[in-house]
Amino acid sequence: MLAIGASFPEFDLQAVVSTEAANAFSRITHESDAGKWKIFFFWPKDFTFVCPTEIAAFGRLNDDFAERDAVIYGVSTDSEYVHLAWRQHHPDLRELPFPMLADIKRDLSSALGILHPQEGVCLRATYIVDPQGVIRFVTVNDLSVGRNPNEVLRVLDGLQTDELCPCNWQKGDDVLKAA
Repeated sequence: MLAIGASFPEFDLQAVVSTEAANAFSRITHESDAGKWKIFFFWPKDFTFVCPTEIAAFGRLNDDFAERDAVIYGVSTDSEYVHLAWRQHHPDLRELPFPMLADIKRDLSSALGILHPQEGVCLRATYIVDPQGVIRFVTVNDLSVGRNPNEVLRVLDGLQTDELCPCNWQKGDDVLKAA
């Protein structure tokens, strides 16, 4: 699995960006949103139970991430058509403010090393990637346990200080000073 300090892999994926059929799809690549912090979070399958709780929670924090010059990308191995159908039929997903990327060939998830060995679907992996394309944060949860998007936001805040941040540090708290 790619970890801290590695370059995030190049990719070119179809994404769902709207529930309206006429403008539902867009290509997203590693060059999209150049110069911004990027949050990538992966989920196992559309039309499941834990996944929409996480996706909706990231959606509710989208403005907070945007204030920090960060963009969110949600990713699974389902197709863009499955993503669209799910967004159109799930009330918590209809108004998502970020793209849902379709890694149907599993190129990106394979390059990251986050495919479940038996199920062949993405683990619940989360990456914070800096504006230079370097991975600065990674977490991976078991398929059955959802993640905490507020923690991802807290870590982004800490990374953006470029300082030493103690345990449970929150934006606005004092940072540590090396002696």
